[in-house]
Amino acid sequence: MKNQTKIILIVGIVLIIIAAFLYPRLDNRNSNEASVAASGAGPGAPTTLPVKVVEIREETLRNQLSVTGTIIPNESVDLRSEVSGLVTRISFKEGQYVTKGTPLVYLNDDELQAQYQRLVYTQKLFESQENRQKQLLAREAISQEEYDIVLNQYNTTLSDLKLVEAQLAKTVIRAPFNGVLGLRQISEGSVIGTADVIANFVNIDPIKIEFSIPERYANQVTVGSEIFFTNESSPEEVTGTVYAFETQIDAATRTLKLRAESPNKEKKFLPGMFVRIRFVLGETENAMMVPSEAIIPELQGYKVFVVGADNKAEVRTVEIGTRTDTQVQITSGLEVGDLVLTTGVLQARQGSPVEYTQIN
Repeated sequence: MKNQTKIILIVGIVLIIIAAFLYPRLDNRNSNEASVAASGAGPGAPTTLPVKVVEIREETLRNQLSVTGTIIPNESVDLRSEVSGLVTRISFKEGQYVTKGTPLVYLNDDELQAQYQRLVYTQKLFESQENRQKQLLAREAISQEEYDIVLNQYNTTLSDLKLVEAQLAKTVIRAPFNGVLGLRQISEGSVIGTADVIANFVNIDPIKIEFSIPERYANQVTVGSEIFFTNESSPEEVTGTVYAFETQIDAATRTLKLRAESPNKEKKFLPGMFVRIRFVLGETENAMMVPSEAIIPELQGYKVFVVGADNKAEVRTVEIGTRTDTQVQITSGLEVGDLVLTTGVLQARQGSPVEYTQIN
């Protein structure tokens, strides 16, 4: 009897302990269920999705590319002599600006000067002989053949004179165009050949900008198109104008090479500089633009989500036009004033409630 009473007492204590442990959890669960019931949301009920939206407006679309390019000189040449010879005089300074035709280097021309003087004397002799023979021929004192021999000697001497004059001209190296001289590679007293470089000579006003664009934009390029470029030495945008482009696409890179030119009076840009280019392909008025992240590609095209009636997400199938770095042109499927989702597009579903914040 005592053992039975003891067992009942132990079982009672255990039940009290279990009840004390489970009661708070049951109470908490009941409270949660009551809360859910009060809020009207149960399992499977839709939750509000916080999103950001932009309002569709008509704006001017500037179709432009961001590419890189290289500065090249307007004209550039490595100065060389046409003939070999001894350098007797250098008449330029490194870094000097000179105009076309300015003498830069003189070569020894003593032998050519001697030949030239001899031919001058010979030319005068044959000239006087030709005059006398012409008078005699007029009086029929000599034959036509005798006169032709003297005339031929005279003309041959004139030709020899012109040949020596041309050789003398080659002993003076002149500037081929207006430009700036680089570092000198020769010295007075040195003997140079036709392969020796005297100095680099460039014209950098205007400068040229060489760059390439993807082939899909090739049909939008026209002579006279504007570009805007910057460099680390000149962060302000400078304007240039496309003046020529290649007649074919580069098969290796699938790009089209273009050249533009720009004034460079202050000599800010030097050949070989790297530049960042903003190339304007054209402008479209009254374009509807959305951020790129709002577009959802599909097998049949593209779609976006807009805020519809009762602040619920609504799917719109759209057609796109020009793409920029951050935006896409919508050509159909949206209207001015529509609110397009830019965040939460992967979680949104047709008819799901949204809470939006407008960012534009």
